[in-house]
Amino acid sequence: MLVLNATYEPINVCTVRRAVVLLLKDKAEIVERAGWELHSATATIARPVVIRLLSYVRIPRDTHRRKITRRAVFARDEWTCQYCGARSNLTVDHIVPRSKGGASNWENIVASCAPCNRRKGNALPPQVGMRLLKQPRTPSPHVFIHVASPTIPAAWLQYLAA
Repeated sequence: MLVLNATYEPINVCTVRRAVVLLLKDKAEIVERAGWELHSATATIARPVVIRLLSYVRIPRDTHRRKITRRAVFARDEWTCQYCGARSNLTVDHIVPRSKGGASNWENIVASCAPCNRRKGNALPPQVGMRLLKQPRTPSPHVFIHVASPTIPAAWLQYLAA
């Protein structure tokens, strides 16, 4: 389930179970529902697809401090090799290799297919005739929603577009 802040800003993804608990505690409301319902021994509730918190939750915007993971790098780079555009056999690559003083930060790590990663090896991209398709940067908070749910339901798209 996509969780929206009180301002309709996407902030997280949660399980159906967690969404139902938030609904039953009157901490959230259903914004988008599925075509079927959830049943218990004493109640029936619409299956939520998108919920909105009723009170605003302050979310820190220090994405530069968020943990860099392979999935987060792949999601930021749209699951595409940043050297050749391939979409399979992805690895992560330090643009400036760590052995040459390269840092492990968002601006120095990109998704790379295994053949490009092997071709680049321990060199800088220009030394082996390679160029980045786009300059890496710290991802927007929405990237982490894509990490939590690589397959985005159609009902979420209007909330993630902003």
